[in-house]
Amino acid sequence: MSAARRPRIGDGPLFRAGLLTAVLVVTALVIGGPLVVIFVEALKLGWGAYFANLTTPDTRHAIWLTVATALIAVPVNVAFGIAAAWAIAKFEFRGKGFLTALVELPFSISPIVAGVAYLFVYGAQGWFGPTLDALGIKVMFAYPAIVLASLFVTAPFVAREILPLMQAQGSGEEEAALSLGASGWRTLWSVTLPNIRWALLYGAVLTNARVMGEFGAVSVVSGSIRGVTNTLPLQIELLYQDYNAAGAFAAATVLAGIALLTILAKLVVERFSPRDE
Repeated sequence: MSAARRPRIGDGPLFRAGLLTAVLVVTALVIGGPLVVIFVEALKLGWGAYFANLTTPDTRHAIWLTVATALIAVPVNVAFGIAAAWAIAKFEFRGKGFLTALVELPFSISPIVAGVAYLFVYGAQGWFGPTLDALGIKVMFAYPAIVLASLFVTAPFVAREILPLMQAQGSGEEEAALSLGASGWRTLWSVTLPNIRWALLYGAVLTNARVMGEFGAVSVVSGSIRGVTNTLPLQIELLYQDYNAAGAFAAATVLAGIALLTILAKLVVERFSPRDE
């Protein structure tokens, strides 16, 4: 006589229904509710007021500055992520563990701390500040500082997405290509990148979303100069402090839209990504 099957957690329909209800309630309160409020408040005065708030000179400049930062930070960190992941996954060398930890470092440091660190390096009283000032190069409280801070906080995203995949795939295909006479660059473009294309795309999407939404590090190094160094997140805070709630929510819809597009891109990548990638 076979032993009776032991009950497992989740077997009961009441338990499953209760768990699903709890998840839906928490999701609605923590994510869905605030997201709906952003769009409701932004459009409360009508579409005319909404577009008027979005097209003010300061908000337009903030949007442009945010996009311009992403156009530099995303490609640079995609290239850095590929190089770092390729070095860690495909080669054996002394200090490999240290390099891996270094790539992960921005996840362990508060963005505000990173911004302060940049001040001590490139600020007027920093290590290179006087030299840069003598050369007429302005880094802090200008566009270069915003790019540097954005590069720092988003450095690990691409590497973290493609590194496990590279490690799982091994280096057999690359070694075969090299043995057939392919150069290192040809191997990268024809063998390595096609194998990681979906993970690479996902990492780039996450990097772009983080660049456009970064607040802490950028707020320290930019100086939050109205109409000059305010990125979109900083502009939203400034508008809210100026009691312009409609303008703040209108600007916030841009970031919320980017977040929704990021989720959509994630679903598309997962839909078309092969199971073994």
